[in-house]
Amino acid sequence: MKGLDLAVIGAGPAGLAAAIEGGKRGCRVAVMDMNLQPGGQLIKQIHKFFGAREHSAGSRGVDIARRLYRDAEGVGVEILTSCEVYSIQPGNRLEVILTSFGDSNRGHSQSSTYMRRRHESISAKQVVIATGGAENALNFEGWTLPGVMGAGAAQTMANVWRVLPGERVLMVGAGNVGLIVAYQLLQAGAEVKAVVEAAPEIGGYGVHAAKVSRAGVPILTAHTVVRAFGESQVTGAQIARVDESWNPIPGSEQELDVDTICIATGLRPNTRIASLAGCKLMYSPVLGGWTPIHNKRLETSVPGIYVAGDAAGIEEASTALEEGRLAGIAAAVALGKGRREDREEIEAIAARLSSLRGGPFCAERAVAKQEILSRAEAICQKD
Repeated sequence: MKGLDLAVIGAGPAGLAAAIEGGKRGCRVAVMDMNLQPGGQLIKQIHKFFGAREHSAGSRGVDIARRLYRDAEGVGVEILTSCEVYSIQPGNRLEVILTSFGDSNRGHSQSSTYMRRRHESISAKQVVIATGGAENALNFEGWTLPGVMGAGAAQTMANVWRVLPGERVLMVGAGNVGLIVAYQLLQAGAEVKAVVEAAPEIGGYGVHAAKVSRAGVPILTAHTVVRAFGESQVTGAQIARVDESWNPIPGSEQELDVDTICIATGLRPNTRIASLAGCKLMYSPVLGGWTPIHNKRLETSVPGIYVAGDAAGIEEASTALEEGRLAGIAAAVALGKGRREDREEIEAIAARLSSLRGGPFCAERAVAKQEILSRAEAICQKD
């Protein structure tokens, strides 16, 4: 593959949205994703979104993913799954590993499947990095035992592969991810023994907590997991109350009969490719950690490389979609393929992003984003 106008790394909501906008403007676009199917986190979100209609309220994440995929194909976007981008060289040359699967003896009585991997270099005039976020780990005694996993991994197993990750589950973390996945595991047939949250209050929306509570699952705030029992797999867990300094309170320990411990202690931006490409980063605890510095049009410190979605700071799926649109339009405009109405469209996206970050749960993110923009302006003036 040669001569792309726009290469998009990541086929989640931000990446697909960026690709669609580029394709609409006549760019030759390819989206690359290491997973077997496009959609990112959306493909395992079976719950309905809520909020504004313009942000797909009332639709399930998996249905939004299908729509984005159809829209991308409709404007000529090439989508490469099982494609790992491991390097971005100067001049926006992407080094990738493509994996293909097949039947080595098709048509014969005995056959075997194969996995073939090949290297390819892909050049692009502009790049959008939309690599999403990664789950945070939590260290405690026994945390490496089989049966301890990220909540996202459990959600993928249950909702995508239809495999129940465990029968008796402890969920650690009462943010939206922990609460949603706990309820979906209940729907899949698991018994959720408890949801523990170290903070004095839950971090997720009340509507999600209410569903879990109505199902009879205790949500224990100011609690954490202390250890996992077992030798070759999880056979139980110990939890305890924590004090104001987050330390377990002696004598408050409880033991739970579980075979699975799901960790939902937040996400961090997946910035490995951005870092390897030379993009400058800054640390923002509110946005999940090290985050690529970018300007108002989401261009990083490396000209021609943009960032969008959770890779630009952990936020919501609706924000990822809007940032993807903005990055795709900005990249097309930089290539001279913009439309007359793009200035108005960019202003409309900026207004919607401001609205999404204007609620009581998102005000800190708005401030954090402004800090990144200020750092980007300082870098431009210095350079």
